[in-house]
Amino acid sequence: MDNPVPPTPAPRGPRRRDRHGRGMRGPVAPPQVPLAASRAELFTDLVQDSVERLERRWPQLSDIDFLVLEVPRLDPPDGAAGEEPVPLGGVVTAKEGRRARVVIYRRPVEIRTKGRDERAALVHEVVVEQVAELLGLTPEAVDPHYDDD
Repeated sequence: MDNPVPPTPAPRGPRRRDRHGRGMRGPVAPPQVPLAASRAELFTDLVQDSVERLERRWPQLSDIDFLVLEVPRLDPPDGAAGEEPVPLGGVVTAKEGRRARVVIYRRPVEIRTKGRDERAALVHEVVVEQVAELLGLTPEAVDPHYDDD
């Protein structure tokens, strides 16, 4: 049997194989499949969905930056460690040359929820509460469905 295609020469340099000699493995799922998204990316998508939902009613939200941080920075006063609950979100008002910001903390929200639907509902609640605080309104005024279970 003649093989018309000659074998390709092995690349020079160190071999990159796992310890079983099978070589590098590819990704588990293609990038367009939800399985390929990290928990942080999925959480950011939930926040973005909530913001887009509110922007239809409040176009001025396009002037606000929405951020997702892992955990809040806590600076407890002297001897008061552990007395206050961990915040789920926060607001930074606009200052000279800086836009207003709404911050959602990913890990505290994830810890308080069990599933994706419950997490999406809590993310939306936190976003609505923070926007209401920033705009000086009640959460019910920002989203009429705020109190619906």
